[in-house]
Amino acid sequence: MPKKTFSELAADIRERPCSQPLRLVAVDGGAGAGKTTFAAHLARAVGAPVVQMDDFISLDDLEHWWARLETEVLAPLFQGKGCRYQIRDWVGDLHGRGLLQEWKELSPGPFVILEGVGASRRALGERLHYSVWIDAPAPLRIQRGLERDAEVEGSLEIWATWMPKEAAFHLQDGARSRADLRVDGSVPYEGEDLCFEMIE
Repeated sequence: MPKKTFSELAADIRERPCSQPLRLVAVDGGAGAGKTTFAAHLARAVGAPVVQMDDFISLDDLEHWWARLETEVLAPLFQGKGCRYQIRDWVGDLHGRGLLQEWKELSPGPFVILEGVGASRRALGERLHYSVWIDAPAPLRIQRGLERDAEVEGSLEIWATWMPKEAAFHLQDGARSRADLRVDGSVPYEGEDLCFEMIE
């Protein structure tokens, strides 16, 4: 598979023409695919903050939470303003009944990365400057998820319930087919100037 560095990807993103006041970049894919790690490396290369979908999404809702992100994050950022939003309470409210925790603040800037399941959804339309899709096989994603959620009671059942919902959402939304770049999230990022493997 061809390889690319995060510095090269950052240059591609900067050089792509944009008529919007904000270059919005999405890192999307299935749970456990490696989105968070990829977004962190890309954020350093671009010099951009990351807004995580996990601060909004819940296990029982792949759709309705998006309105809050639009209102609290996207609307002010596209107006050249900073934003302030409350994050999900994953400890006290695992399934998403509406409990929120502390506030996060984001200053206005030329780039923002959205990271997480549904980050490049169709609703963004032409506002999305660049989208990355991270692929990884389901067994590896489940293994990563169970390791990450080892202290969560019933984590295997949670993953078994979540993955079909997620797959149905991605199939309906078509984000993978619209991605500007597809990445193999099962391969470690290596080298002095970190590389990742692209999927053609």
